[in-house]
Amino acid sequence: MQTWSQPGLLFALALSFLGAARLVGQPAPPAAERPSANAQALRTPAPPDAPNRPPPPDLDGPPDGFGPPPGFGPRGPGSGGFDPNGPGGPNYVRPVVAQFDKDGDGRLNREERQAARAWLKTQGGGRRFGGPGGRRGGFGPGGEETATPPQPGRKLTPAEVPAFPDAPVYDPFTLRTFFLEFESADWEQELADFNNTDVEVPATVIVDGRTYRDVGVHFRGATSFMFVPAGRKRPLNLSFDFVHPEQNLGGYRTFNLLNAHEDPSFLRAVLYLQIARDYLPAARANFVRVVINGECWGIYVNVQQFNKDFVRDGFGTAKGARWKVPGSPQTRAGLEYLGEDPEPYRRLFQLKTKDSPEVWTDLIRLCRVLNQTETAALPAALEPLLDVDEVLRFLAVDLTLINNDGYWVRSSDYNLYQDKRGRFHVLPHDVNETFAAAGGPGMRGPGSRGGFRGGPGGSPGGSGVELDPLVGLDDPAKPLRSRLLAVPEYRTRYLGYVRDIAERWLDWNHLGPLARRYHDLIADDVKADTRKLFSTEAFLRSLEGPAADAPAPAPGPGAGRPRFGPGGEKMPLKEFAERRRAYLLNHPAVQAVPALKPPAR
Repeated sequence: MQTWSQPGLLFALALSFLGAARLVGQPAPPAAERPSANAQALRTPAPPDAPNRPPPPDLDGPPDGFGPPPGFGPRGPGSGGFDPNGPGGPNYVRPVVAQFDKDGDGRLNREERQAARAWLKTQGGGRRFGGPGGRRGGFGPGGEETATPPQPGRKLTPAEVPAFPDAPVYDPFTLRTFFLEFESADWEQELADFNNTDVEVPATVIVDGRTYRDVGVHFRGATSFMFVPAGRKRPLNLSFDFVHPEQNLGGYRTFNLLNAHEDPSFLRAVLYLQIARDYLPAARANFVRVVINGECWGIYVNVQQFNKDFVRDGFGTAKGARWKVPGSPQTRAGLEYLGEDPEPYRRLFQLKTKDSPEVWTDLIRLCRVLNQTETAALPAALEPLLDVDEVLRFLAVDLTLINNDGYWVRSSDYNLYQDKRGRFHVLPHDVNETFAAAGGPGMRGPGSRGGFRGGPGGSPGGSGVELDPLVGLDDPAKPLRSRLLAVPEYRTRYLGYVRDIAERWLDWNHLGPLARRYHDLIADDVKADTRKLFSTEAFLRSLEGPAADAPAPAPGPGAGRPRFGPGGEKMPLKEFAERRRAYLLNHPAVQAVPALKPPAR
């Protein structure tokens, strides 16, 4: 039985309402504008007979992290289930460009966008929670309310900031400034109008004194957009190769600029990915300052796109098949075997590379072997298809640092890559809700924060910082945990990685100076940020808690530590690290194995 905390219930109801509103409020597009069944969530590529039409960028698909309302998906109502990528579904990217692209160049100019915006208003498009006309006030169920309305930020020009032309794009301690210049003063309204469509709004971008023209921009994200009102910081996606195929910034074509939704520290995604890269290929991340039409919008978290550039960095080649697995509570996209028909897999796994029957055959084979092979025979059958040791490291990072959007809880919200040798790799994706007590949508079992299937011997999997490292052992929806950790050798190696992460990375004497350095790098900008989602006080106490001389909270309702999001309160990073480390290093199963360091990368 699914049970929810009050914040989680509000979140689920919001998603359900959104799905229903789209099904009712948006008619199916006419046949001429419908995408094909296997590409309906992707932007329409230029046909080969149009040489003047630029190729599409390496796409990131629908807004990250968005999934169907709880109870839907391949196991949901109806014989085929609710398709989150289909019309009316929350992952659906509505095709608009083909309908309004009068000059046939594969994109919309200003006049074409004006016509498209007018048409979308007649279709009920462009309105979501947090969009223009959307909700105001707090930023998510249980989120911290901000009574002060957003104010314009300070004016800033390229001449007033330092340039770093020789520093790598993702250098962790380089704070670059991205200057975006849109054609129109109502750029925010325009981006919101085109949210969840295939329209990119062009901007001129200046970085390190160099000008990049015709960069495609759109809002991205799920709850990070849905629960953020107009005028506040919302996440952005920048495609430098939108018009000019060879245009890039430091060798990278696409940038995800995140608003640190649910994270008043701004640090969680950057820290998580830095730790993850010690164990497996994972996105690079750092911080950037963003200035839009001359106004400073403050600090954004710059997370590398899962595209050819990422594969090149992580695997030394741009070849291979890539899937994005959008996240949602109970999506059931954990690599279960769903039969030999590829259609159920297409609904769950968004293919980001060239479609072919072979890639789906290989994915289905992986699922079949993972789920249907006897435990004793699993290593020999699976290791040619899956980098198992890398997956064990992925699972260890996911669980040790408690990714509340992670595989252990949602069986989704990750990336999948098949290398040129045919082996699959499971890689992290959405990591802003990490270093936090376990909870929020997706939790199952008795109580709102604990009671999770699959603890040792079928016992609850724990709650809060005491989330059991062996959670999910009897959960068929998460076969990477239930099937792999049933193999004694794999379980021992996994626990060894858990111990290594806890001993090294959760030691505040090691993690604390790194976190403090990041905090100090962005502190002045965060304090001056008039568009941020949390108060300056929340940012300051997010690292090590309130200062010793901080005033006590006022008595009355809501006194005490503020609530930061669907999972309830997020404790300071130091408190999480110390409590999580103590729990894990005193866990009998962890104590029984030696720490296992990752192989050199």
